[in-house]
Amino acid sequence: MRLPARFGPILFSALLSAIMVCIVSAFVLATSQGIHAGFAAQWLRSCATTWPVAFPTVAIVAPWVRRIVSGITSTEARG
Repeated sequence: MRLPARFGPILFSALLSAIMVCIVSAFVLATSQGIHAGFAAQWLRSCATTWPVAFPTVAIVAPWVRRIVSGITSTEARG
């Protein structure tokens, strides 16, 4: 099953934000509290509470960042 291309930006935002939230929350938790018996449960709670903030943020910010990157880069070789 494939989704229509019009859902690409929202799927991109959902996946990118989920991956980043998982990685960053694990890193912050491990460095601040160490890996302990309740680490996995605390990490999942952290992901669940952080992702609802990260997802709309990425959805709103990503097009702006793409425009900035497009404005400062070129597809043509400079020489």
